Amino acid sequence: MDLVPVTEGATRILVPAPDPTAPFPPGAAPVFYNPRMAISRDATVLLLRSLAPGDRPADYLDAMGATGLRGIRIAGEAGIPVTINDRSRRALALARANAARLGLAVEIVHGDANALMSSRRFGAVDLDPFGSPAPFTDAACRSARPYLFVTATDTAPLCGAHLRAGMRRYWARPMNTEYHAEVGLRILLGFVVREVVKYDRGLVPLCCFARAHFVRLHLRLQDGASAADRTLARIGFVHQCRACPGRAEKTGLLPESVPCPSCGGATAAIGPLWLGEIGDPDVMRTMRAGLATATLAEGPALDRLLALLAAELPTATHYDYHVLAKRLGLSPPPIGAVLARLEKAGYRASRAHYAGTAVKTDAPLEEMYGTLTLP
Repeated sequence: MDLVPVTEGATRILVPAPDPTAPFPPGAAPVFYNPRMAISRDATVLLLRSLAPGDRPADYLDAMGATGLRGIRIAGEAGIPVTINDRSRRALALARANAARLGLAVEIVHGDANALMSSRRFGAVDLDPFGSPAPFTDAACRSARPYLFVTATDTAPLCGAHLRAGMRRYWARPMNTEYHAEVGLRILLGFVVREVVKYDRGLVPLCCFARAHFVRLHLRLQDGASAADRTLARIGFVHQCRACPGRAEKTGLLPESVPCPSCGGATAAIGPLWLGEIGDPDVMRTMRAGLATATLAEGPALDRLLALLAAELPTATHYDYHVLAKRLGLSPPPIGAVLARLEKAGYRASRAHYAGTAVKTDAPLEEMYGTLTLP
């Protein structure tokens, strides 16, 4: 196995040399390493560094370690004791060598991730599989005390492009809408909620986001039936009109018949999914403040992401105002003008972190149309 050095954040390790002829080079390598996930690893490092001493996890499990980069960065850059697990002995040999080269005392475990998480507890459990985290989420919810971090890269099933796969894996009905990134994030979060609450535990999203090819959740779990009930109360459905861009959100474990609030037409239920905040603005502001003292791979991009997340409204959908303008046969104004007009009319409005033409607002569809027709 030919190895090449890579530096990510303040950490330098060896990874398999990529095959430039492969359709997806990380998947063709003998040990998986995806440089495009650097911002995900940055966010976790920054979050853990930003926690107050009394809130920091006592230890951290990288349940599917591969090269060991995620866990090694946590150990070296956040100063938290780390366990790296993988079922591939070749991956573990590389992770062990990378940790030893940096002088880090990282525990290396060879085993099945579900078996390990079913037998041990960790202050933070991190699921970052190749594809869906669904087969590992139940065990992770039992193992995490109290932090659970989850990555999903199967965005097509989550967002509705592969409908049946999404329903099988997450026991929810997605829909490939213009706000599909939001749907995917919230269906994943809703799935984790359903796995957590059966153990009389609840959760609080700290910093969750969607990127072009993955969804990342940073969650704090809370013990007790009351916490589980509060969490379950945030599960519901988006009811998307079949005839127009109108939609409505409604909490509940079962979908109800909800007419379109705009045209009165029939709607299709998307979910169950999480309705509510996808992050804690105070946590994200603290993370932004910590950027000044952290060496990260994607620092400027993460700063922009956190700024958008902290200001983002907790609505479960957005309007693509370019799409609405096209329906009206108009040229779209600058997004800043759209947001300002909505706020002047007495509504809340913000951008979305995953799309440049997305407007999140509590304004009805008719108000959005009116905003676009103003001179």
